Amino acid sequence: MTSRSVPMPTERVLADFLGRWEIAREIVPASGPRASFSGHAEWSAAPGGAEYFETGVLHLDGAPPMTAERRYHWAEDLSVRFGDGRDFHQVPPAGGQASHFCDPDTYLVTYDFSDWPAFTVRYDVSGPRKDYVMISRFRRAGAG
Repeated sequence: MTSRSVPMPTERVLADFLGRWEIAREIVPASGPRASFSGHAEWSAAPGGAEYFETGVLHLDGAPPMTAERRYHWAEDLSVRFGDGRDFHQVPPAGGQASHFCDPDTYLVTYDFSDWPAFTVRYDVSGPRKDYVMISRFRRAGAG
């Protein structure tokens, strides 16, 4: 009988994210029109970590396409802050779940790095004001 070792998941570090990525995103609300987003994200080295900036086109069923963008600051320890400096969540280095309470709604964020260098981020957002699932797929820009 041979024993096979199961590979341990690789823990991500901030340097793994630096550079340009393509994003394909689906947004599925509990009710109302679905949406999709396609664009690019870039993590750029900055003091204390990296600046994250994404831009692309948001398609909302029944509406004309619109440009959308967002910014975050990622620290060396993979803690994420909104562009205005407020805490958002902590990325689990091996993938997994994080959460953020934005009164009165809750954001459960799941990072899946199992297909690295491509990865997926899923938001399950629930509360009295928001109720949707958002799945973002990232892959290195220019990676086939």
